[in-house]
Amino acid sequence: MNEGLFYDILREGLWISVLISTPILAVALVAGLVVGLFQALTSIQEMTLTFVPKLAAIVIVFWATMGFMTDTLVDYFDTTIIPTIAGG
Repeated sequence: MNEGLFYDILREGLWISVLISTPILAVALVAGLVVGLFQALTSIQEMTLTFVPKLAAIVIVFWATMGFMTDTLVDYFDTTIIPTIAGG
């Protein structure tokens, strides 16, 4: 394996990790902003108020996008990683 192939595989793997993590991170950001705005407007400073809704939103989005994540990773491994390991 030459350096160019190694860096291409690494770049594609990093891009796939960004693609897979984007829905979860976006929902965590939006949930954090909504809860922070709610706390600022009502002056409620409870730590569990920030943690529980954000965790619930992340779990729901993870459950909803699990198929997409699995299909993306399986496709990456089937088309890139396994043929490279096998010498193809």
